[in-house]
Amino acid sequence: MIKKLLLASTVASALFITLQAEVIKPFIINGSTEKIFVVERESSSLAIIEKGLPRSRIKNMHDMNHGVVKFYGNDGYVISRDGFVVKFDPETEKILKEYKTSESAIGFVINDYYVAVANYDNKSVDILDRNLNPIKTFKTNSKNVGIKIYKDYLVFSQMDNDKITVLKDKNKGKKIPDFEIFKEFTDVGVMPFDAMIKDNNFITGFFNSPFFGVLDLDKMEYKKIDILLGDRKPVLKVPHFGFWSISEGNVFIPAVGDNKVLVYTPDFKFVKNIETEGLPVFTALSPDKKYLAVTFSGKKFPVIQIIDTKTLKIIKRFEFDGKVLHLRWSKQKPLLYVSVNDTNKVAVLNTRDWYLAREIFTINKPSGIFIYEQKNKDLK
Repeated sequence: MIKKLLLASTVASALFITLQAEVIKPFIINGSTEKIFVVERESSSLAIIEKGLPRSRIKNMHDMNHGVVKFYGNDGYVISRDGFVVKFDPETEKILKEYKTSESAIGFVINDYYVAVANYDNKSVDILDRNLNPIKTFKTNSKNVGIKIYKDYLVFSQMDNDKITVLKDKNKGKKIPDFEIFKEFTDVGVMPFDAMIKDNNFITGFFNSPFFGVLDLDKMEYKKIDILLGDRKPVLKVPHFGFWSISEGNVFIPAVGDNKVLVYTPDFKFVKNIETEGLPVFTALSPDKKYLAVTFSGKKFPVIQIIDTKTLKIIKRFEFDGKVLHLRWSKQKPLLYVSVNDTNKVAVLNTRDWYLAREIFTINKPSGIFIYEQKNKDLK
């Protein structure tokens, strides 16, 4: 009897060790782990999650109601709603420097030598070096949006002036930039808002025009393209391109004001409307491009739906106990992180078998989720 108990205990211990290894193993791939930074909207901070647990937070990040985080190499950058750019070390979690470009910043881009910030309130675009020292300011007399980099160009839209501006770096990206206005396109549409770069095309959406615009940055030619619903009605506005998803075969667009995700070919030929449970806000494509996660506004704020990108059918639905403000697919693990704002947590979905794997609590009013791939020097 004692031998049997000892044997059972040994088997149980071995099983526990195996299961524990399986839990830890997905966090370590190719010599790196995922370190997750979550914007805490109302406490001016970034919460940090490692190995599935809340570990620390970086405080004093200013107004984080619409805080955005980007990583470039080993550097982390944040822009706050009140116009600060903050550089921090994602490894040591220390703030290195900050610089205030305006009273309200909306977007930014980074390359090897500079950080460029599009501002609302100061109506300017500011060029800083990577250590946040100011280089040059372009006054536009407009809110500036949709800022993007293409080769030696810096491109953005002027919301109040219905204009697209192209800056060109006279130093051709080889050192600290020296930008000048290269070309401007006027009357592009009413109130340009967000934009995206697809190949050599700068694609911009508008709040008050029934089309979107495409600027070919190689030819410097601009054209307007209608997006039509299945019943041939035009989409009335296309504001947020950050909410689009582009797979190899299709473009997925959340319809504005309609319970649909619109599906188009890459050259914008209509494929299908996918009927959704609510008004879609955000579409997020999985790293393998097999699935699309959709979030909603209004009464369906707590819901996300999962679409199979091959069959174009909804295959899963999850409902949480609070508003879903953001979500992020892991690039290394079969996981989807979901920020549940009202209940101060990040929910983690297993995307292999589609179940709620865990809930990470004590994340204060979470919104944006951003993942930094951390190199592990101790791994062999």
